[in-house]
Amino acid sequence: MVALAQHPAYPAGMITTGQIRAARALIGWKQTDLAAKSGVSEISIKNIERGVTDPRSSTLGAIQTAFEKAGVLFLEPGDTRDGGAGVRLKKTRR
Repeated sequence: MVALAQHPAYPAGMITTGQIRAARALIGWKQTDLAAKSGVSEISIKNIERGVTDPRSSTLGAIQTAFEKAGVLFLEPGDTRDGGAGVRLKKTRR
């Protein structure tokens, strides 16, 4: 499966299919939860995660925004300090 960020139509910094799946797992969201929070249809989420569609950058942006509002941080694909592309939760302030 080709990472979306490596697809020539998408600029560097766009989230990858692996990051989408990892972010969902990190915060315990099902595909239906992501669809509801992002405004992207569930079938589109499924197709993006399976890598059978080339989503618009606006669709990926809506997905990324929903995750970021839930506290997910995306590590850039070129960031090799901590192993490369990935996801993590924001540090909560107490």
